Amino acid sequence: MSSPPRRTIAVIGGSGVTGIFDPGSERTVHRVSSPWGAPSGPIEEGRVGGVRVLFLPRHGPSHTIPPHRVNYRANVDALVSLGAEAIVTVSSVGSLREELPPGTFVLPSQFVDFTKQRPTTFFEGGRVYHVSLADPFCPDLALTAAAVGRDVGAPFVEGRTYVCVEGPRFSTRAESKFFRTFADIIGMTLVPEVTLARERAVCYACLAMVTDFDVWAERPVEVRDVLARMQQNIDRMGAVLSRLIPRVATPPTCSCRHALDEAGV
Repeated sequence: MSSPPRRTIAVIGGSGVTGIFDPGSERTVHRVSSPWGAPSGPIEEGRVGGVRVLFLPRHGPSHTIPPHRVNYRANVDALVSLGAEAIVTVSSVGSLREELPPGTFVLPSQFVDFTKQRPTTFFEGGRVYHVSLADPFCPDLALTAAAVGRDVGAPFVEGRTYVCVEGPRFSTRAESKFFRTFADIIGMTLVPEVTLARERAVCYACLAMVTDFDVWAERPVEVRDVLARMQQNIDRMGAVLSRLIPRVATPPTCSCRHALDEAGV
């Protein structure tokens, strides 16, 4: 028996990502609470290509929440409570590779967690679940995103590793050179978002936008340069999202919805 199509897609926007809805789309604002507190802000509902979309700015409406203080559990739980069946996220990252210059779009396939003090699970008592993260991203969403990127002239580099650090500071030169031994891009927001999505058995994809070379390249990272590159990336990412969302509102062929089936102890 085939699965029904995904009816609601959530988008978690990183820095600068706003205004994703179709022009003239009717908007609804949801102010949602959760057992883990308040999400980063009100969740806006609208339509993209006729598909119901929930949009949440990860750092708050005015970008006031630093990455280590984002309430990731509340964000994911609130989106799922409103019906999200897939979560597409947009994140700005630094590059650890010469071949991934600023302006590159990346679809990571793996991550390494170097965060230090973030709650990383919904399961903190009662029944214990050990979800598999061998392949942490939804293959359906990744395949579709890669195809859409090519179609709109904003191709993604695939099969790369994202190292997630605590932030909000940038790396030392020694750290950056160390991270280069096992990762390709570096950011501050992927974890625990990706793990929480798996624990809620929803599809998850990270669309990463390279804004700078990390400090290994002997070019110290400056916020003004990151912001300038980020703004240049936004229009291209908007084109990707407008085409991607209708295409993922289809019957899934992945196993994300079964993530908890065999994970309980």
